[in-house]
This record gives sequence, structure tokens and C-alpha cells, in this order.
Amino acid sequence: MAKRNIVKIGDEILKKKARAVEVIDDRLLALLDDMRETLYANDGAGLAAPQVGVLKQCVVIDVGEGPIELINPVITKTEGSVVGPEGCLSIPGKWGKVERPQKVTVKALDRTGKQFTITGEDLLARALCHEIDHLHGILYTDKMIAFIEDEEEE
Repeated sequence: MAKRNIVKIGDEILKKKARAVEVIDDRLLALLDDMRETLYANDGAGLAAPQVGVLKQCVVIDVGEGPIELINPVITKTEGSVVGPEGCLSIPGKWGKVERPQKVTVKALDRTGKQFTITGEDLLARALCHEIDHLHGILYTDKMIAFIEDEEEE
């Protein structure tokens, strides 16, 4: 495994749509491993492949319940709505208020190519939506209601 550099806002790759993964091979598994290491090294909750400069539909998330890897994730169901704080490793030091579903169901492939479904609520739902948006070239700032000022965070 190797820690990768995180692409920062302003880089055009963050606005591009990632390609679906056609083959799960050693290179893709190494990418997932590297993304997990990079996520933990940067104290993030989620990381999408475009954030490390790779236009593939891969996401790694850990909101404190252990790592979740998603290949070709698709949101199949949403419920409710909640406005909450959001940040991004590609936009360091900034936070914004974003409206997201309170609960989401996502269909994806795991690292063995097996299809699975995951349902997340609250923070996991927010992370799933945020990272899947990255795969479509969408940043949280594109959906943001307002920036959160430093004094609001305290």
C-alpha cells in the first residue's frame, strides 16, 4: 500500500465523470488499498478515486464503523432530508452546510466483484452521497447552502 496525493479544488479532474470499472484486477485492488491508506492518513471519512487522480468509479468510506469499499456505486433509494456540515479532503480547511438525504440505499460491487447493497443513515448516508457525487464530477460546494464560518464550528 502507498499513500497517494489528494487532488485539490481547482484541478479539472474533480469536475470530470469517472468511468465504470470493467475489470477488477490487481491494479484496482492496489488502488483501493492505497485509497484506504490515504483516507486514514488524512483523517477523512471518505475518498473517491478522482480525488487521487484516477477517473474510476471507486470509493472508500469509514465513518467509524470500519472501511467500506464500493466499486461502481449507484444510489437506488433515498429517504428524508437533513441539512448538515460537510467538508472534503480536496477542499482543506473549509466547511459548508449541505442538504442530503437522511437515509440512502446504494448498490455496488465489492473487491471480489460480488454485488451488494448497503443502507446508510445520517453520517454514513452523507458520506455515501458525497463520495458518489465525486464520481460524477460534483463537489459539495456545488450543492452547498452556505459556508460555515470558523466561529460557527466551535
